[in-house]
Amino acid sequence: MRVLLAALAFVLLSGNAVAQARPRDFVDATTLVPGLVVEMRYAGSHNFVGRPIHGYEAPVCWLTRPAATALTVVQAELAPFGLGLKVFDCYRPTRAVADFAAWARDLNDTAYRAEFYPDVDKSQLFALGYIAERSGHSRG
Repeated sequence: MRVLLAALAFVLLSGNAVAQARPRDFVDATTLVPGLVVEMRYAGSHNFVGRPIHGYEAPVCWLTRPAATALTVVQAELAPFGLGLKVFDCYRPTRAVADFAAWARDLNDTAYRAEFYPDVDKSQLFALGYIAERSGHSRG
């Protein structure tokens, strides 16, 4: 009985944690944009850091409703041409911005330079605006 209660508590609390991952007043863009292709690389390992980025708990495209609605309009305009939208990043958690900044400060971690930033010295990522301490992506 204790095991059953512990398992039930785990499931209920886990579900709550996932539900809270959605930023307030944001929607999953795929629920509004038909056929939207989502490739959230920061939720996986195929990105310039080489591992999932802190704050990206799942490959979900969270956007404000107005942003998702705008994508719906564009998607409808592309459809007659057999084209559609693909997104690689949407809402960026502030934890992710901090993770990027911490990674950028570690000048010895250049394992993915050849694929993602071959012509940029890592020490210049802040100065050139590739990495920032704050991101507009964090507002959706």
